[in-house]
Amino acid sequence: MPRNKDALRGRLQQAALELYRERGYEQTTAAEIAARAGVTERTFFRHFADKREVLFDEDPRLRPILTAAVAAAPAGSAPLAVLFHAFASIEPLLQDNRAFTEPRQAVIASTPALRERAEAKSASLTALLAVELQRRGVPEKQALLAARAGMAAFGHAAQSWFENPSVGLRVYLERGFDALGELARRGS
Repeated sequence: MPRNKDALRGRLQQAALELYRERGYEQTTAAEIAARAGVTERTFFRHFADKREVLFDEDPRLRPILTAAVAAAPAGSAPLAVLFHAFASIEPLLQDNRAFTEPRQAVIASTPALRERAEAKSASLTALLAVELQRRGVPEKQALLAARAGMAAFGHAAQSWFENPSVGLRVYLERGFDALGELARRGS
């Protein structure tokens, strides 16, 4: 068993992803994930609350990078411009994790219980971004609206990037945020 906690968590995540892809999420147990990773089921539960959570272990750098990028955006920037800056700042992190994240997204997309958990994680990040926008002086309701719109644009950009990685995430972010602006200009 590895001494490094992060290495063990990574092995458990990889084992879960492999089994979910081979057999499906519903047909895979925590015990099988643990066995594939070469540890006991008890060890699995020391690291993850359940078999869903193994795919949602957030990179500990994500939230600090996002919050720092929101804080570092130029003063007077519009809320969506601030969020664009924040999402663009995590491209290297997403690129580093792409080998796991891309197949993970496919498993999530095909599994209702995992989609529900992904939506909860997205809502948590949206709330974080709304709070950070409020710290910049954006009124609460506007901050929440901007954070929701920004997360939608980010989700759209990330999905496009997974489908066609020949173009960088930043290009897809630009397209997504430009589309939001175009929608706002169209009116009713």
